[in-house]
Amino acid sequence: MNMRVKIVKLIDAEKLKAYATASFDEKFLITGIKVIDSVNGLFVAMPSRRKKSGEFADICFPITREMREQISADVLEAYKAEIEEGSQKQE
Repeated sequence: MNMRVKIVKLIDAEKLKAYATASFDEKFLITGIKVIDSVNGLFVAMPSRRKKSGEFADICFPITREMREQISADVLEAYKAEIEEGSQKQE
């Protein structure tokens, strides 16, 4: 499977750092993936929706650990590359 990740928006908030998209074999697209900075470091959150109870539920998510790890790794790699590219432009 061919996965492409793109950082669509960098955010300078305390926790939320970026939004990303991921496409799979140019046939399936996930939007609204978030890069979040927590006390344990950066992590990737899948798109979610707030339920009436106030809790959040993922709209879509990988079923296997391997797929979750692959998506997370690719999104964080794209985020770090985007940050690096932005810092080089400022120099």
